[in-house]
Amino acid sequence: MEHQHHQHNMTETAAYENGHYGMDHQHMGHGGHNHNAMIADFRKRFYVVLILTVPILLLSHMIQQWLQVQISFSGSQYLLFLLSTVVFVYGGWPFLTGWFSEMKAKNPDMMTLIGFAITVAYGYSAATVFGLNGMDFFWELTTLILIMLLGHWIEMRSVAGASRELELLVQLMPSTAHLIKDDGTTDVKTETLKESDLILIKPGEKIAADGLVEEGDSYLNESMLTGESKPVQKTRGQKVIAGSVNGNGSLKVRVTHSGKDSYLFKVVDLVRSAQEAKSNTQLLADKAARWLTIIALLAGIATFVTWISLGHDIAFAMERMVTVIVICCPHALGLAVPLVVAKSTSLSAQHGLLIKNRTAFENSRRITSVVFDKTGTLTKGKFEVSRIVTIGEQPSNEDELIRLAGALEANSKHPIATGIISEVKKRNLALPHVEDFKAITGKGVAGVAEGKHVKIVSPGYLKENNLQLPPDYSATGNETVVFVLINDQPAGFVALADAIRPESADAIATLHDNNIKSILLTGDNKQVAESVSTQLKMDGFFAEVLPHEKLEKIKELQQKNEFVAMTGDGVNDAPALAQADIGIAVGSGSDIAAETAGIVLVNSNPKDIVNLILFGKATYRKMIQNLAWATGYNIITIPLAAGILYNQGILLSPAIGAVLMTVSTVVVAINAGLLKVQS
Repeated sequence: MEHQHHQHNMTETAAYENGHYGMDHQHMGHGGHNHNAMIADFRKRFYVVLILTVPILLLSHMIQQWLQVQISFSGSQYLLFLLSTVVFVYGGWPFLTGWFSEMKAKNPDMMTLIGFAITVAYGYSAATVFGLNGMDFFWELTTLILIMLLGHWIEMRSVAGASRELELLVQLMPSTAHLIKDDGTTDVKTETLKESDLILIKPGEKIAADGLVEEGDSYLNESMLTGESKPVQKTRGQKVIAGSVNGNGSLKVRVTHSGKDSYLFKVVDLVRSAQEAKSNTQLLADKAARWLTIIALLAGIATFVTWISLGHDIAFAMERMVTVIVICCPHALGLAVPLVVAKSTSLSAQHGLLIKNRTAFENSRRITSVVFDKTGTLTKGKFEVSRIVTIGEQPSNEDELIRLAGALEANSKHPIATGIISEVKKRNLALPHVEDFKAITGKGVAGVAEGKHVKIVSPGYLKENNLQLPPDYSATGNETVVFVLINDQPAGFVALADAIRPESADAIATLHDNNIKSILLTGDNKQVAESVSTQLKMDGFFAEVLPHEKLEKIKELQQKNEFVAMTGDGVNDAPALAQADIGIAVGSGSDIAAETAGIVLVNSNPKDIVNLILFGKATYRKMIQNLAWATGYNIITIPLAAGILYNQGILLSPAIGAVLMTVSTVVVAINAGLLKVQS
């Protein structure tokens, strides 16, 4: 199916086929125009046909019999023919051109059915005006076209709703930016910004480009981009993402990515290509729609032949045929999956779940094991002080001990030092001045503070120097301990641990509720791995695994028939992510090019992984519900349209057929619209 259909017909056909439904392939910001024009076109055609329907109904014999009125004058049937011709050509135009395009593409579908049905009805009715014996059914033709136009108009609005979330993402980008130059600030178009430009962000404005804060302090709302609802504080040197909303402070930002390379643009492109990509479910639905088209034409012709052979007149047989063909339209079926796809991709993007591979996302319902790469996913990925214990007389309290430790560690960038310093800040303590600072190679640091000789050393240093380890000293599984010596005597110790994220336990519990195993994979030692795994009640762990061995561990699980999802950071875990049935790159929001992962999570929150799996299941459920509805409805309505209950007095007119078809399509659209991400 080539892309050129869009330009020469006003139909939805090619759009459904591609799963784009009018979200055309132009770049950001233009996507909706074409679609809106199509909606307006259908609306206009509907109203014109609505006005013409009144005289057509009044001039029709059948309606006159029902209303028991007589409207007849010389040439009245020619006026009826003329008005109906206008309805057929003007109202039927989108369907007729659509039929032509489908035939040209050798791809018969919905428009073929509608085009064929209205042409047969019109051709036969026109023949009766010019001498063929029989009843015309111009009024059926008119009401059929009227309802098809209304149905299309309603349904295209639903479709537009499904792709509106993408438009919302597009609109996050402000159109202008305040560029700072030597002679003041000028307003420029956002797309003209270049790397290393300096821009001003005023309070309440949207950030115009990815960059680093050079000056100022403010809280930013990034929820639309990362799904993180709490405002994030940004100060000098920190990254900001285009499209996030500034709080009360003013910021000067040095641009790092020009518009086209910004995070937001990449997300929009990613969402768009994911919406356009076909997953296995979509291909299945396409195949079903193709078959339904063939069945509709065959069922229509069979209905016609049957009624003629039973001795009914051509008009009756033809009306049955037209009704069967219209009701059989695979409209709902053609939309069942694309609508859910559009909704799910854009919704997930707003919640910080970026789908790169549709099939991987739909397969998330099959996951039986999730392998977590520990650092930074289940844990915070940075050392925090977990215990401070004092020994002996001096220092007298925890504050004093951590203050002296902090004084020595103030110059170091080591993770342990960072953990100690953040504890000092938390306690609002002032650090004493340090003299004679020196590092004890491989063992710790030493210096003089407030006249005391202070050392911070590992437990190994105490053993080597025959110093007594305190009786209450024992490092739990995931703790790292450093001792503080004052004048060469142990004064206490500080235990630090990579703290487990508060959301981790909930996430693992929810996985268990869904019968999914959770397994820890880490380069850390066995003690740490066991401690984290036990604390979180996980199903197992692999410890001391080197990066290149991760792949093997995934394979081992797959050999036990597990359907494995692996979470990793997308860079050093690339081979393992590629090997896993579903690779989920975590915390690489800024680097969407986590090439090997099928899904990228912007935040490192383990709850996002659970949300992703549950959302994958919900999405798949919606698709199946829609497919079941779209096919089940046909199984029931086709025999009714063919006239199986004719002897019981139940007969559907073409217009009723069109109403039922429209209703089934709208049900599918509404059902897709109900899709939500749990959070």
